[in-house]
Amino acid sequence: MEINEYQDLAMRTLNKDLSQKDILLNGVMGLCGESGEVIDIVKKHLAHGHELDKEHIVRELGDVAWYLAETAYALDVKLEDIFRGNINKLKSRYPEGFETEKSIHRAKNDI
Repeated sequence: MEINEYQDLAMRTLNKDLSQKDILLNGVMGLCGESGEVIDIVKKHLAHGHELDKEHIVRELGDVAWYLAETAYALDVKLEDIFRGNINKLKSRYPEGFETEKSIHRAKNDI
């Protein structure tokens, strides 16, 4: 599946009664909430002695993907453009791949 196809299919389940502002708010709040669910699973593994529930993490990552798609939709941006922009930023920041030294001494305004 192509990433923009995922976005289009996922947005079929979007609440169309929401305003663009509310779609954006729902998207970013959903990203925070679902990311929190992922870290909670990892926390239980690392701090509480639970087995790492990879299947549960994968399901929650799917929810993260949905909210990412919703947030992009609210901004009228395709996921492919977001992904491409991120890769370009990473290539610029780490042209030879990740290096700890470059990470430590990266300019403060480099986002």
